Amino acid sequence: MTADGAFETRLKAQALGLGFDLAGITTLGPAETSEVFERWLEDGYHGSMDYLRRGAELRQDTTRPEPGMLSAVVVGLDYGGRSPSGPIARYARGVDYHRVMWDRLETLLEWVRTERGAAVRGRAYVDTGPILERDLARRAGLGWFGKNAMLINPKKGSYFFIGSLFLDLALAPDAPFTSDHCGSCTRCLTSCPTEAFPAPGVLDARRCIAYLTIEHRGPIPDEFHRVIGEHLFGCDVCQEVCPWNVRFASPPPTDGSLAPHAQLATTDAAALAREWLTLDATTYRKRFRDSAMSRAKIDGLQRNAEIVLRNLSATTP
Repeated sequence: MTADGAFETRLKAQALGLGFDLAGITTLGPAETSEVFERWLEDGYHGSMDYLRRGAELRQDTTRPEPGMLSAVVVGLDYGGRSPSGPIARYARGVDYHRVMWDRLETLLEWVRTERGAAVRGRAYVDTGPILERDLARRAGLGWFGKNAMLINPKKGSYFFIGSLFLDLALAPDAPFTSDHCGSCTRCLTSCPTEAFPAPGVLDARRCIAYLTIEHRGPIPDEFHRVIGEHLFGCDVCQEVCPWNVRFASPPPTDGSLAPHAQLATTDAAALAREWLTLDATTYRKRFRDSAMSRAKIDGLQRNAEIVLRNLSATTP
């Protein structure tokens, strides 16, 4: 740990220089929201995401997934929320963000090794490891937990990806974000089409359109078909209505790494749904191999397309 914090300052500046929009440092240790997470699992709010339960013990403490790691650089990458609502959630309209963030975090690790020695160990995480990432990001000073369970930054809102670089270095941590700036606002809670929030800050994934259209396998319960509306993949409603996003959301990125594809930024849900129903295994792999939308699999995308087309036909005179 540097006494004057000079290395930590340069480390965060390097992260921002690589294209990240937020950067903070925290010490690894017990996750402060582990008990909340355990109760959430016990209530069954994770739905069929059994991998969350399997990795629950590792998620209780950020030193467990990779023994020997001491600190984490936590970063945020803005994906641009100031764009029209559409059938595809904003985060998935460009190339797969995992690869974009991993590449930048690996580059950051190489810089650390140049500065502190080639023996420095590090590991990058981008929502693929047993980490409570929003907990980690709050501890690194990046924002607070909104009533929609999203992490909200006072200058960016919530339209950003979270990633982290674990290091076996003892670094001076930033102050955690301890204040809450939601106040009495409940727009995210009352605007949810499926009433997926049983309490402020608690998401019942089983009722969430994002979960139903992305993570859920098999048929979607009939009770949700109508309220899914034109949502083909994901849902941004609880973010769209948030005053912090209304005020601070950025325009979509224009560079090649995260710029939305015109076809996925469309507002024409019917055309997109009809196209998805023509996909076979080969065309699906070619179309979505570099997209976060591959998470839903071809069966899931076509299931969603059928629901949306039925909804549209029901509203057409």
